[in-house]
Amino acid sequence: MKKVCFTGHRYIKDINLIIKKLLKIIENLINEGAEDFYTGGALGFDTLCSVAVLNMKNVHPQIKLHLVLPCSNAEQTEEWSDEQKNLFDKIISLADSVEYTSEYYTKNCMMLRNARLVELTDVCVCYYTGKYISGTGQTIRMAIKKGITIYNLYDFS
Repeated sequence: MKKVCFTGHRYIKDINLIIKKLLKIIENLINEGAEDFYTGGALGFDTLCSVAVLNMKNVHPQIKLHLVLPCSNAEQTEEWSDEQKNLFDKIISLADSVEYTSEYYTKNCMMLRNARLVELTDVCVCYYTGKYISGTGQTIRMAIKKGITIYNLYDFS
């Protein structure tokens, strides 16, 4: 049974195209036996993926959304808008499990979250522009080191 993690940047160009690609790859992975999907709870691509998996549960009730969060909800969302916090709260309420890698925000809690996402999975779906210095880049390097399958939805062309 494949387990899938998601990682990606906060800002996404051509979001409608990325949503189409994302839904197609999730559907393909479900058809290949994937049931467990893990996101890190960040704004941008993580949120997009969480919503996509929750929507896919309407058609594929066997799939599960697992959140691996870096620190407390209050600290993670401290600078978010009310709308972003409300969506985050809704995602948490609908998730099948929620795990925290740190109780409080620390200088390495995001890295611990990224490492845990890779540790739990054997497929990584990402939106990675190639920017080396980023949490997404860090997660991709961990996934490469582990040897897991990576699908990048970013269009390099």
